[in-house]
Amino acid sequence: MRIETQWLVSALVVAGLADGSAVADATPPPPAIHIMARYPIGGNEGGYDYLDIDSLARRLYVTHATQIEVLDLDTGKLVGHVGGMHGVHGVELVPPVGKGYSSDGLDRAITVFDPVTLAVKTRIGPTGVKPDAIRYDADTKRLFVVNGGSSGDISVIEPATDTIVDTIKLGGGKLEQIGFDGRGHAFVNDEAQSVIHVFETRTLKPLTRWPLAPCTEPTGMAVDSAHHRVFAACANQKLAILDTDDGHIVAMVTIGNDPDGAAFDVRAQLIFTSNNDGTLSVTQELTPDHYRALAAVNTGPGARTIALDEKTGRLFLPTARSGDKPNSGGKAPIIPESFAVLVVGPIN
Repeated sequence: MRIETQWLVSALVVAGLADGSAVADATPPPPAIHIMARYPIGGNEGGYDYLDIDSLARRLYVTHATQIEVLDLDTGKLVGHVGGMHGVHGVELVPPVGKGYSSDGLDRAITVFDPVTLAVKTRIGPTGVKPDAIRYDADTKRLFVVNGGSSGDISVIEPATDTIVDTIKLGGGKLEQIGFDGRGHAFVNDEAQSVIHVFETRTLKPLTRWPLAPCTEPTGMAVDSAHHRVFAACANQKLAILDTDDGHIVAMVTIGNDPDGAAFDVRAQLIFTSNNDGTLSVTQELTPDHYRALAAVNTGPGARTIALDEKTGRLFLPTARSGDKPNSGGKAPIIPESFAVLVVGPIN
């Protein structure tokens, strides 16, 4: 079955700045998706954040407090761990150099590991404060680490030498996820200022910032490089869609509450946002200027980040149950042994 016909549910609205009713009528919504499987991981450790997929090797890498859990992508069987981190946030595989990288928030460091043996090779640092999202740009062959607590800076890593070669100062308030257009530009969500920062990936020069109003507190990001579109998922239940050539807002789509992750399936032309309210929002790109929100999928508590397997079109979302918040305030503790990964895919 072609992946273009494998997806979603009933159409709700067409969202755009121009009337898209004719386009919507001519484009049927994809078939439905549902939760296909739950891969239990367990453990008594604390928080979790991003995950990454090796579609060729069929492995899933899931960050989990002090380590990365490595699972068989198709069965959920635990393959092993990469350990020794403190507050690990992001993980990124870089196949051209045969290495994996994780951002270790409390250590202000990047752990480099062998994706085959899972052995730690070295650690890079110090980065800025609280390294968080980490992405490889195939165009420049460099890693970009978003420092969430450094008043708006990005650490630039050369994978060939595993060294920090530069720091980009964007002057933001609270940087979140990063994306690339493959044409020399990077985009970074700024949750505090509700803007997207833009910089050149080759010269590392900051260029501009694009306002997202009425979209506020953007976190998750995905890019449609073929159609020059960037998708920013915002806390106030809005997905802002911008033209990457000039930054103007093309469309604003309603999504779930408090998203933290976003993914774009280029073959199915679908944008996904994983939301803290326990839903997965799905938006269909009808044309680069017209979008249709599709019925949300109920996922589970804390299923707020997401990874897409480009080979199968399946989605993977980590989740865990939380206990009661302490009387002194702060985050609610995660219930031991409740950590798992949800697999979302088509209803056959």
